Amino acid sequence: MSTIVEHLEELGDVFAEQAAEADELGRLPDETAKLLRSAGVVRMLQPRDFGGLETSPVDFFKAVLAIGRRSPSAGWVASVVGIHPFEFAQADRRVQEEVWGTDPDTWTASPYAPMGRATPVEGGYRFSGRWSFSSGTDHCDWIILGGLTVGEDGKPDGTGEKHFILPRSDYEIIAGSWQVVGLKGTGSKDIVISGAFVPSYRVIDPDDLESRRAATAAGRVGTALYRMPFHVMFGSAIACGTLAIAEGLLREFTEYTRSRVTARGMVAAADPHTLGVLGAASADIASSTRDFLASIERLWEIAQRGDMIPVLVRAEVRRDQVNAVRRAIDAADRVMNLAGGSVMRLDNPLQKFWRDLHIAGGHAANVADKTFQVYGTALFTGELPKGARL
Repeated sequence: MSTIVEHLEELGDVFAEQAAEADELGRLPDETAKLLRSAGVVRMLQPRDFGGLETSPVDFFKAVLAIGRRSPSAGWVASVVGIHPFEFAQADRRVQEEVWGTDPDTWTASPYAPMGRATPVEGGYRFSGRWSFSSGTDHCDWIILGGLTVGEDGKPDGTGEKHFILPRSDYEIIAGSWQVVGLKGTGSKDIVISGAFVPSYRVIDPDDLESRRAATAAGRVGTALYRMPFHVMFGSAIACGTLAIAEGLLREFTEYTRSRVTARGMVAAADPHTLGVLGAASADIASSTRDFLASIERLWEIAQRGDMIPVLVRAEVRRDQVNAVRRAIDAADRVMNLAGGSVMRLDNPLQKFWRDLHIAGGHAANVADKTFQVYGTALFTGELPKGARL
């Protein structure tokens, strides 16, 4: 096991203690962010020449599980923010110098939804828009935002979405915009930009990430880590953050049930029905996590060989991941149905894990039917549906 993962597991109680404060603040507490920085989890996919650790993606996702099963919001932020160095490693070297040159622990937020509009100007673009769901943004000094380039008529020019990279001075975080029922501590606030200049070297074409052109241009295609497919890695970050919460809910349910006596005077831990449901649910959640890690190991083995990862393999991996997430959420719901009404009191951690789990499960990267359709198309045609990215 990675020493980072071991260290994060040792910090489990601390993360758990700070989880309630994260919800109250609507962002990660400064102390939680400090612990994540010192542990190095966000540098695990960062290149060594810029202070990164360049670990295997398997170890990175194990680290996310260790955090998220104790503090859902901390795990979510670590997973999403921790993927961005993987992309920046494949960006223009000037971007890497700007972001990491003076501080290798610099964090970057997103989101990738193409809500921005970019007008070409000399040397780059004028960029504007508003985005929701910028997880961990209060602790980040840079951001990656999705957008479309537009023509003189202001309409998208048909070249597809791009990723635009901007420093903290170029965008506004909208205070109070993260009013939600779950994953409150992620601080996934809205971002607004009005006419910021983005130089061309700070723009990434997602197609280049998918085809390895970006990794090749950045001189990193010789490193196995940067041969992993970006869009599958990002989807994996969402799936992993969600599975960690399911594991945490099961842990909390087990501890709660250990001493629970029902209104009818029955010891819940001795109830045959409760034991049966708990056993089945624990098997489903454990197998979901194993399936997820196996999917990453499968991609990692191919990347280490230097081979291109076929479309169908990528589609199978994402198929299995969303199915694992769906199975884990269903299992968590089954045990929650046996926990009794008292778990819905706000001082009971079970209800928090349950709310967080369902918010996480609703992320677009976790939507099963859409992902299953992508797999079916890849299976029968060998290609992806229009607009799908793997």
